Amino acid sequence: MASLVAYEDSDSEADPEPGGGGRTAGWDCWGAAAPSGTGVTSAAAQLRCQGLPCLDPRPSADARQHQLPKARLWDSGRGCSPSPRLQWPGKDPKAAHPAQAPPRPKSSSLWATCAPAAPLAAAAQKHLRSPGTAPASWAQDEATAPGSYIGPLHKRSSSEDCVVPYIPKRLRHQQAAGTELGQEPQGPPEGSAPAPLRLPPGASEVIQPHLSSPRRETRVPRTVLCQLRGHQGPVNGIQWCPVPARSQLLLSASMDRTFKVWDAVDLGRCLQTYTPHSEAVRAAQWSPCGQRILSGGFDFTLHLTDLETGTQLFSGRSDFRVTTLKFYPKDHNIFLCGGFSSEIKAWDVRTGKVVRGYKATIQQTLDILFLQEGSEFLSSTDASTRDSADRTIIAWDFRTSAKISNQIFHERYTCPSLALHPREPVFLAQTNGNYLALFSAVWPYRMSRRRRYEGHKVEGYAVGCECSPCGDLLVTGSADGRVLMFSFRTASRACTLQGHTQACVGTTYHPVLPSVLGTCSWGGDIKIWH
Repeated sequence: MASLVAYEDSDSEADPEPGGGGRTAGWDCWGAAAPSGTGVTSAAAQLRCQGLPCLDPRPSADARQHQLPKARLWDSGRGCSPSPRLQWPGKDPKAAHPAQAPPRPKSSSLWATCAPAAPLAAAAQKHLRSPGTAPASWAQDEATAPGSYIGPLHKRSSSEDCVVPYIPKRLRHQQAAGTELGQEPQGPPEGSAPAPLRLPPGASEVIQPHLSSPRRETRVPRTVLCQLRGHQGPVNGIQWCPVPARSQLLLSASMDRTFKVWDAVDLGRCLQTYTPHSEAVRAAQWSPCGQRILSGGFDFTLHLTDLETGTQLFSGRSDFRVTTLKFYPKDHNIFLCGGFSSEIKAWDVRTGKVVRGYKATIQQTLDILFLQEGSEFLSSTDASTRDSADRTIIAWDFRTSAKISNQIFHERYTCPSLALHPREPVFLAQTNGNYLALFSAVWPYRMSRRRRYEGHKVEGYAVGCECSPCGDLLVTGSADGRVLMFSFRTASRACTLQGHTQACVGTTYHPVLPSVLGTCSWGGDIKIWH
């Protein structure tokens, strides 16, 4: 949690100007006389002592009543610097003309500037220089440059003075903090439709060569390609776009009531922020077509958002807080919804109604996993008592809502996440016993006693797990911020990455690019490993 720092609301009247001189009480900048006996030296007297010219120090009362004369209280030829609140167009030699401003760097892929063996600090520094972050040298020349303290100067005549609007000190500190951390600008207000998201036609230049590869060998990633910052709360999960041609897009759901779409391959920055929820977004899923996003949160609402227009194609209200969502593989208009309830519900987005229910003696559904191409699915629950062998992992028949098996996991640990192996008929269950358990994906769903993947910490967080696209590696996060990879065949640890300062709760391999891994943490940051 970010610390709170108290600042002054605004500069006081005695706020010193550069050069050591504050605003005097005796003479203002137009030469008004000070009361006698105050012992305050006038501004005109100070200029005379320094040998500087004073323009009309004491105008008559009639002149002051009609119009105040324009005056500059400094001389550029005598070494006196102007106040930072006043800027005179064309007079300051340090002011850069827009035509003379340094050219903006061209948009280029992060892959072209990040070598696989580069240190982590160098990779992170290159991300800060990505096109998503504007350098200070040319950010002031753009009217829409975020984080700039002084806005652009409007064109005026040479004889007309220009005063830059004053920005309070508190706002300047907040803008400076956001610029230094590389945070993305905040999204639109809650409930408002964001601007249309325009994506370039065709696949990314980085992804295009790998689309025709039949088998992708996964290697252990060790270098941070980029770090994505913008969420103001913990990130609950991330997911790559399932369409291979658009797999440079990454979806993230956060406790800050938003979900974001990132370009995590070419640009390394946020493309759009969506705020349809009034509370934390616990689950968000790409639609199989890659054009819609299904989201659910702690505000009891469900939304299907069109990616390009930002409009809500479907909105529903559940009677419980939503924690997990899954599309039905055989019909993408139907999805399963689970949460703080004893029942899992199937919704149809065409009618906006619940079409089926799956009820058990449980309190909360943690995760859902489809098997056998959608004819069956598994649900993991929070039951962990002595007699909970029939409630920890349950296998269901999708069409009949009947329980296929409730004697799958007999140990007294909850399973916050489930993952299916891409090639073998097995699935993984992340347990709060600090290990990954391996099960058969066909009846009777027996657990393997020989292979157990352990060495990480899970208790207290909904830590996710996943298999690599080739199936040779298993990856999982840890409550201490580490990222662990295991060999699927031998259950030995292949690599350990010191990923985050807080708990790493989500890990996902890229579906097309080999050896590209995305991780997210409870601290709100996302890292792309290469």
